[in-house]
Amino acid sequence: MTLQSVLDEIRERPGSGDVIPIIDPSTEEQITEFTDCGPEAVDEAVARGKAAFEAGVWHEQPARERAKVLWKIADLMDAHAQEFAELDSLNTGMPLAQAQMILPTSAEFFRYYAGWCTKTNGSAYEVQMSGGVSGNYANMHAYTLKEPHSVVGLIFPWNGPIFNACAKIAPALAAGCSSVVKPAEETPLSALLLDRIIREAGVPDGVVNLLTGYGHTAGAALTAHPDVEKIAFTGSTEVGKKIVEASTGNLKKVMLELGGKSPVLIFDDADLDMAIFMAAMGIFVHSGQGCVCGSRIFVQRGVYDRVVEGLATVANNFKLGSPKEEGCMSGPLISAKQLKRVMGYIDEGKSDGVEVVTGGYRLDRPGYFVHPTVLAGVDPATSRLYQEEIFGPVVTVLPFDTEEEAAALANDTSYGLAATAWTTNLSRGHRIAKKLQAGTVTLNSQLNFDHNVPFGGYKQSGWGHEFGREGIEAYLKTKSVWAQL
Repeated sequence: MTLQSVLDEIRERPGSGDVIPIIDPSTEEQITEFTDCGPEAVDEAVARGKAAFEAGVWHEQPARERAKVLWKIADLMDAHAQEFAELDSLNTGMPLAQAQMILPTSAEFFRYYAGWCTKTNGSAYEVQMSGGVSGNYANMHAYTLKEPHSVVGLIFPWNGPIFNACAKIAPALAAGCSSVVKPAEETPLSALLLDRIIREAGVPDGVVNLLTGYGHTAGAALTAHPDVEKIAFTGSTEVGKKIVEASTGNLKKVMLELGGKSPVLIFDDADLDMAIFMAAMGIFVHSGQGCVCGSRIFVQRGVYDRVVEGLATVANNFKLGSPKEEGCMSGPLISAKQLKRVMGYIDEGKSDGVEVVTGGYRLDRPGYFVHPTVLAGVDPATSRLYQEEIFGPVVTVLPFDTEEEAAALANDTSYGLAATAWTTNLSRGHRIAKKLQAGTVTLNSQLNFDHNVPFGGYKQSGWGHEFGREGIEAYLKTKSVWAQL
């Protein structure tokens, strides 16, 4: 399995729609191209998944056998780690070293959920009621069964292709579902390699079905399909709302991991050197293209100037470059479209009189590079820079005086995915964690992750949770069974 073989495979995949170019964002040159699969391919993929589920070729296998296959997928991913890293690095522009770090975590999803295959048991209940039309409740037995959804649609974004693919495919397989998988049209390459490995590991034909196409064609057809029982989607809140609308036809279940405008609170008793560095990394890494990136930083007034200066220093020393460039800490934005979006927000802020502490411009070189940008003097009430998810290396910094004010500023958003507080006061840290309206709160740390810890959003940052027990429960239905003894 070579990089070139994957590039050849995607070019040769059949389709009925537009030709979609795949662009290297660090050079703006075309890597390859493929044809949008079209709605007919969605119908065929769903039919294959439904037929495989009804035949029981996967979910009726003993759980321990499914676990062995998931473990083998992880082993094969490890064996092809370099190919995966090169594909995601080429496709997204992220530094090769970063892509290499992500792969082991991605493969581990399959080992982690292999362990859950044998632990998705229902429960038995002692019946408490007495009398009723069904007879003697003293001799009644009740229990639950955990059963997989039949066909699930798995749609994931371009900012972490292999990580997001594994985060969804692994629990869906562990639960016993059939799935139809659609990566972002910008970054489908590593999904092709993973699809090969899934089949090589022993997942039966029809259980996992890969689609390559646009969101508004293949993705829309998948979310509206009447034979799809569930959609799991990671992406923007705007698209998430469209998926909810499309799901009403058969009231399919929907799990959404959506946008964020994550706050970072830095109190005057924090370890400032660590807080400044991590807050900067938390927005500038991957050029800010992460849903949990801390794009709003609030600083207690007494240390505000020092923190702003420190953030600017990190930004000015944060080396951007192409994937194999020596010393590169981050890559470009994913596309010309995303570059236009990010620069549009920055230019609008400049017109509104926002103070550009540093950055605010595109680098004078090939590729979609934007200098890490620190902004001050933003009006929370009117500025889109402050209110909307930019998904770029752009951070706004505002001062606060009290803990109550900090919490109010942090919660003043329609999003609620993640939040961070930096303070050496243990009591304050736990108080503020309770006040912050976010699905994940980190104290004196950022960008934390573990396969066992659930992840999901409050407010318009999503529905449901991934990872951990919640991650596999999301792909299971609960059936209650009553029996008169």
